[in-house]
Amino acid sequence: MKKIINFFSMCILLILLSCTVTHYSDSISQTLQDAGKNKKEIKKALSYFQAKEDSLQLDALNFILENLKNHCYVKFALYDSNKVEIPFNVLDYKNYDEMILALDSLEEKKGELNWKRKKKLEDIKTITAEFIIENIELAFTAWQQKSWAKNFSYDEFREYILPYRGSSEPLESWRSFFLERYETLSEEMIDPTDPIEAARLINEDVKNLFGFDARFYCHPTDQGLSEMLKNELGRCEDMTNFTIYALRANALPITSDYTPHWADTGNNHAWNTIIIPGGKAVPFMGAEANPDDYNLHHKLAKAYRKTFSEQKENLAFKLNEGEKAPPWLAGKNYLDVTSIYTKVSDVFLRLDYEIPDSIRFAYLCVFNAGEWRAIHWGKIDSLNNVTFDKMGIDIAYLPMFYKNKELIPAGAAFILEKDGTLREIDISETTQNLKLISVTRKIIKQATENKEIIFLDKDAEYELFYWNDEWISLGEKTCEGKPLLFEEVPSNCLYWLVKKDSRKEERIFTYENGNQVWW
Repeated sequence: MKKIINFFSMCILLILLSCTVTHYSDSISQTLQDAGKNKKEIKKALSYFQAKEDSLQLDALNFILENLKNHCYVKFALYDSNKVEIPFNVLDYKNYDEMILALDSLEEKKGELNWKRKKKLEDIKTITAEFIIENIELAFTAWQQKSWAKNFSYDEFREYILPYRGSSEPLESWRSFFLERYETLSEEMIDPTDPIEAARLINEDVKNLFGFDARFYCHPTDQGLSEMLKNELGRCEDMTNFTIYALRANALPITSDYTPHWADTGNNHAWNTIIIPGGKAVPFMGAEANPDDYNLHHKLAKAYRKTFSEQKENLAFKLNEGEKAPPWLAGKNYLDVTSIYTKVSDVFLRLDYEIPDSIRFAYLCVFNAGEWRAIHWGKIDSLNNVTFDKMGIDIAYLPMFYKNKELIPAGAAFILEKDGTLREIDISETTQNLKLISVTRKIIKQATENKEIIFLDKDAEYELFYWNDEWISLGEKTCEGKPLLFEEVPSNCLYWLVKKDSRKEERIFTYENGNQVWW
């Protein structure tokens, strides 16, 4: 602790004594311009590291400053249809189910509720020189001192140890807390040079500090360290951030990989990845499962990796001024890492739907929580062809356009088979009878005494839909304790059986050889 106090004293002294530097690179000059009133803080940080004459630390500072504009803290709040904020605290409820009942009750009184951005604080306009200096100094201290860090390259350090945030959480100092907590970690290790062993030991401790709670699905603002230490609970985004802090503070290159939308269920997911010397990535779930002991439990259409630096091949750098894309796909700071996690195949399509004026891109979508959601993009060529690269297999997809901030169909739905071939779902002129036993994938055990097993609620009402550029109703039926029978419905379709007043988590399916086949 004494060393850290001395460090801060030195920072203050050098900042006061530093002189103003007037000549900067184009990228740093642009950062200073974009910082507005906050440029004085950035100049202080520049003066401090220029005075030290440490070329590597100055390069690290430039890396941080050049990418500041892409990072921020975003706070969300719950609003009704009249844009009135509705106070809502997830910890006021005992569990997830009680919280959902409370939300349903609120919607009955207030109308449709939505989580929307309340506040955005851009790092470039709020970060302080003291914060930047502490982050860089402590990152280098750990990298140079930790026994397991000697084989990490500077590039690995810069992208996965140096960055000061995990997502869009509030800016808080966290390095000193975790550096002190694991100060003697190497003494507990069998092999003090093994980064995976170090990561496992830290994660075992993190499990005691923080854990998952489904209530935080309805707390979309990412928590900072102080809030996480207080609550000791969060969603997967918080778990990954907490673990990022603990490992980065101790010179272990770590980030978060994620899928924006699962392909065979609702919601999304984020997990941690540690980068070992040479660049190999080892996934794990911070605060839950250690490296080499973690597997994903749902299908991935796409997996992406968060980076602090811009990735110039991303869609954001190909959009014309004023051209819009589905919000998260317009991000600048992610890498496609799908092939690490699943078998992939490129998807080549010739679009036979009319392409709206000025539309240059098409999007491939998965069905998630009652909606088709964009998961990847492709540029439409002069012959109306589009390629979507490295797509997860054994998944139902729908090509779509993005117009007026809405996704609209660009072609028929299809299945990307396990061997990479495409099976288009073209509605047949023939009809068939459907015998339905569930609204989602279930493990079916052998029935006894000739009794048919169903996974439907007796006396509940269900509505069947099929996809034909929109969900078209095939009617409603009440479950009488046996399979639901829908007769003479269009065949070769994607179907969707939805329980009345549900939250639309039911899965889509095809009907093959008398069975529901889930997607």
